[in-house]
Amino acid sequence: MNLSFKPALLAIALACVLASPARAATAAWPVTAPAEAKAKPAWVATSNRYAQILLDAQGPFAPEMLSFLGVPGYDDQVVDLGPGNPERYRAATARAKAQLLAQSAGERDPRVRQDIAILAKAADDTIASSAIEERLVRPFTDVGQSVFSGLQGLLNDQTQPGRRALARKRLQRYAGLVPGSTPLATLARQRYEERSDPKLLQPTQVEVQQSLDNEATYLTGIRQLFAKYGVDTGSDLDALQEQLDDYAAWTRASVLPHVRTDYALPPELYALKLKNVGIDIDPHALIERAQFEFMEIRGQMQVLAPLVAKQKGIAATDYLGVIRALKQPQLARDQIEPYYRNTVIPSLEHSIAEHRIVSLPDRPMQMRLASDAESAAQPAPHFLPAPLVGNTGQQGTFVLTTGNPNAKGDGAYDDFNYPSAAWTLTAHEGRPGHELQFTAMVERGVSLARTLFAFNSVNVEGWALYAESEALPYEPIDGQLIALQLRLQRAARAMLDPMLNLGLIDRDRAMTMLTDQVGLSKGYARQEIDRYTVNSPGQAGSYFYGYSRIQQLRAETELALGDRFDRKAFNDFLLDQGLLPPDLLAKAVREEFVPQQRAKHS
Repeated sequence: MNLSFKPALLAIALACVLASPARAATAAWPVTAPAEAKAKPAWVATSNRYAQILLDAQGPFAPEMLSFLGVPGYDDQVVDLGPGNPERYRAATARAKAQLLAQSAGERDPRVRQDIAILAKAADDTIASSAIEERLVRPFTDVGQSVFSGLQGLLNDQTQPGRRALARKRLQRYAGLVPGSTPLATLARQRYEERSDPKLLQPTQVEVQQSLDNEATYLTGIRQLFAKYGVDTGSDLDALQEQLDDYAAWTRASVLPHVRTDYALPPELYALKLKNVGIDIDPHALIERAQFEFMEIRGQMQVLAPLVAKQKGIAATDYLGVIRALKQPQLARDQIEPYYRNTVIPSLEHSIAEHRIVSLPDRPMQMRLASDAESAAQPAPHFLPAPLVGNTGQQGTFVLTTGNPNAKGDGAYDDFNYPSAAWTLTAHEGRPGHELQFTAMVERGVSLARTLFAFNSVNVEGWALYAESEALPYEPIDGQLIALQLRLQRAARAMLDPMLNLGLIDRDRAMTMLTDQVGLSKGYARQEIDRYTVNSPGQAGSYFYGYSRIQQLRAETELALGDRFDRKAFNDFLLDQGLLPPDLLAKAVREEFVPQQRAKHS
C-alpha cells in the first residue's frame, strides 16, 4: 500500500524534509537476472549525466536516500540539519539548475530534452516547496525514526557486506561521535527552538506522541540490525540511546505542551501537498469524483457479497458482515509467508501469463514479514525498492506488516493477515504492481530523470491500483470482494483527505465512515486518519486520482486502436516509460504507442 523510503525525496519531499524534517522504446521484459540487465541506450546515458548535476547538489542534504538508491559516495553520511539548511539547499539546487540548462543548451534528442525539462521542473518545485514549508511550518523531527530508517537503508539483505560496514560510521555521525559532527538530536532540537514564531504551524499531538511511543521500538530495531549483520558498534549505541532519551525528555517538556489538535492545514500549504504528490485538480473536484466512485463501488460490493457468503457458508449477506466473517480466523504468523509463496503468488503469476496482462521476469518475487521496528515506522504493507542506481542484481521486496506493535486496546489490526486479503495486497505491492514497476526501471534502463526526479505518488500508486484492477477478475470471489473493499478505501481517501484538511469534516465522522462503511478495523482506520492529517496530508488521494488517469488513458487508447489494441503491449509500454507523470505518459501513448500499434497491424 505504501512505498517504503520513497525516492520522492529527490523530487519534492527533499525540500519538505529540509524545511520541516520528519519524516523510451517499447521492449519485452528481459528474462535474464537483474545483474544481467541490458546496457543503457546512449540517450539514457546522456540524460543521466545531466541528472547527476542535480544529484550532486542535493545529495549532501539527504545522503541516506541516495545511498539507499545505490548512488555511491553517501554510505557514511547523514541528513544535513545544520543551521540555514533550507536556504542552503535552495541555493545549491538553483545553481545546479543553471548549470544543467547551460550544459544542455545544444541537446537535440527529444527524449533527452524531455528529461531535461523534468529535471528543471523538479528543481523549481523543490525550491518552491522548501520556501513555503520554511515560511509556514515549525520543524519537528522524529529522530528515532530518522535514525532507524537511515541505518536500515544500509543494514539490509540487498546491501553488499562492504557497504554495510559503513553503517557504524553513519551511526557515529548520528551520535556526533565523528570529529566535526553534531548529534542529530541536538541539531533537530536547535532547528525547532530557533523557529519560535507563534505564527508557525506547530507539530500535531499525534505525531509527537507517536515519536515518544515508538522510541524504544526503534532503539531495539537498531540494535537488532547491527547484531543481525555482525557490525560491531562498541559503545556507540549506548551514546545514541542516551541522546534519544534526552531528546524524548525534551520533547515531553518543550514540544508536547504546544502541539496542535486542529488538523486542518492552511490552504496554501495543503495546495502544496497536493501538487507535490501529483494531484493537479481542485480538491473539491477530487471530492466529487471520489463520492461518485464510492457509491458505485459500494453497490458492486453489495451485489458480490451474497455470492461470497453462499460459497463460504457465511450467515451474513451484507458486504460488511461478509468481510468481518472473512477476517476470521487470522493467519498465524508462521502461516503467512507459506500462504503467499505457495498459493497466492503462483496463482497470480499464472493468471498474468495466461491472460497476457503484462510481461513477467523469469525469477521469483521477494516478500517477507516486517520486523517490529519496521511496523512501527510503517504499519501498513509496503514495497521496499532495490537500488535504482548501480544495481548488481538486488530485488525489491514486498514487506507485509502486522500493524503497529505499540498499538493498545482497539488499535490492533485485522485487515491484512487473512487469506482473502492476500490476493489484492500481492497484486498491489508485488505482481503486477510495484514489484514489476520498480524492477522495470532497473532492468529496462530507464533514465534517472524518469525514476528519481519524475517520481510522485500519482504516477506510482496509480499504477499499483491499476494493477489491482487488472488482476481482480482472476482472483477467487472472496479475494475480489476484498479488492473492491480496498478500492472503496481509496475512494474514501480521496474524499476524506481533502475534506479533513479543508475543515469540511471532523476526525470522528471520518473515522465512522472508515469503520462503518469501508469496514476497516478501528486501529487501521485511526492510522488512515493520521495519514491524512499528520503523516502525509494530500498523499492518500493519489491512488484514486492516478488510477483514474490511467483508466481514462486506457479507454482512449482502446477507442483509438479498436481491435488492434493489445493489453499486454499497452501495459508493457506504460512500464517502459518509468515514472512519467500522467500528462507526459498520455503524450507518449498518443505519439508513440498508438502509431506503433497501427503500423504493426496495417
